[in-house]
Amino acid sequence: MSSDVSPFQAIAVSRLAHELQAAGRSVIHMEFGQPSTGAPKRAVETAHSVLDAESMGYWESPQLKARICQHYADTYGVEVTPRRLAITCGASPALVLALSSAFNPGDQVALARPGYVAYRGTLKALKLVPVEIECGEETRFQLSAAQIAALDPAPAGLIIASPANPTGTILPAEELAAIVKVCAERNIRIISDEIYHGLSYGPRTASVLEHTNDAYVINSFSKYFSMAGWRLGWIVSPDSMASRTAAYIGNMFLTAPSLSQHAGLVAMDCRDELEGHLDTYRRNRDLMLAALPALGLERIAPPDGAFYIYADISRFTDDSLGFCMQLLKDTGVATAPGVDFDPVNGHKFMRFSFAVSTPELEDALERITPWFRARGEAQSL
Repeated sequence: MSSDVSPFQAIAVSRLAHELQAAGRSVIHMEFGQPSTGAPKRAVETAHSVLDAESMGYWESPQLKARICQHYADTYGVEVTPRRLAITCGASPALVLALSSAFNPGDQVALARPGYVAYRGTLKALKLVPVEIECGEETRFQLSAAQIAALDPAPAGLIIASPANPTGTILPAEELAAIVKVCAERNIRIISDEIYHGLSYGPRTASVLEHTNDAYVINSFSKYFSMAGWRLGWIVSPDSMASRTAAYIGNMFLTAPSLSQHAGLVAMDCRDELEGHLDTYRRNRDLMLAALPALGLERIAPPDGAFYIYADISRFTDDSLGFCMQLLKDTGVATAPGVDFDPVNGHKFMRFSFAVSTPELEDALERITPWFRARGEAQSL
């Protein structure tokens, strides 16, 4: 295994945030991509009942697998058989499963930059070679089929994410179809991270499975279902790789927590409550989009989905980690430095997560507004 894995700098920000809280400071956590809400009420009630009635053990819920398969039929109009689906301890193990079962050490896997920090780190840990493709405003910080077609040599794999982290951008349906076509022509295996599906503010979030059955799909209960701490997710494998995925998960991870599977099954039918969370995120997004330009943050990635704002802070700094640390110390608002998501250009970006309550977001904006304005005024002197 490789030790060449960079640390997740947002964890350092969060560590300082918790130290400040322990010292009595008021802190608003906007550094991690996790909902501030808990699991749906009925899911929690079910978990209490199961704790009282069952000893539990190693188990993969056939009922949950069937319900997720039904979700694909209802939402995307595609058939996923239980054989192709495995329940995991969140999306992170699902990513490890897909990469380790689909590729060999030394294989190249392409991905967007900026992109989720753990893609790069997990690839390196598994002795795979990340091929980062710079994505900027001209492609809305998303990969394009033309970029994939231009790669020489063709990589063995490609990671796509829509909505994406840290930008929240969604791949247009026609671009997703074009990427799938190029990958089929060039024998590039796709891993589609669909963890933010269900969190959209307009554009539809299409699944890669609408265009091909030869891709891996990763998803989780952490984001839309508001169950990050329950560590529950799933992976859909190509039919030809399903047995291999099952063998890998049995050896490396056994099963997801039984309690979480019981709760997750119920959570899938708590849509009214979950859509209420989405309404909160939408309000928060609108508040941020209205407030940030006045702070000097005019250049942001278009947040079509998820719950992030990825903002250009180059007018203020070329050290995004130091900038976020100072913002936290001065205002009590924790954010994520762009260097986590882009080791080349991320020094001039930062990410806000607006998956907090609306009162918390309003408080955060009140705190950071004079802080940013003071820096803008200092620059104009």
